[in-house]
Amino acid sequence: MTYKRLEITQEACLILEQLKNKHGDLIFHQSGGCCDGTAPMLLEKDDFYIDDNDVLLGELLDVNYYMSTDQFKYWKHTFLTIDVVNGRGASFSLEIPMGVRFLIRSRLLTRQEEEFLNNE
Repeated sequence: MTYKRLEITQEACLILEQLKNKHGDLIFHQSGGCCDGTAPMLLEKDDFYIDDNDVLLGELLDVNYYMSTDQFKYWKHTFLTIDVVNGRGASFSLEIPMGVRFLIRSRLLTRQEEEFLNNE
């Protein structure tokens, strides 16, 4: 069985699709506490430098989702669900002008998920 680290709600999918159509290639990067806490930030792919210090957690609608290695140390035991809520966040994320913001909902990985994802 294959396990994953993240998923996206249907509501968040609709916003993400709109932003992909408007901006082209995008990435998510989970902030490490700057601006909007640990909110997922959606950015144009060429506007953010990804390097060896970033961990790829997965892909949502062909959009890669990254977080820094330091953040991953704290979050590697969790499953993330990307959702969207009304209201403006305090980040540079592309959805902010739409009057919504992405956020994460998390739960601990099950024992089976943990063994598969963190013991590879």
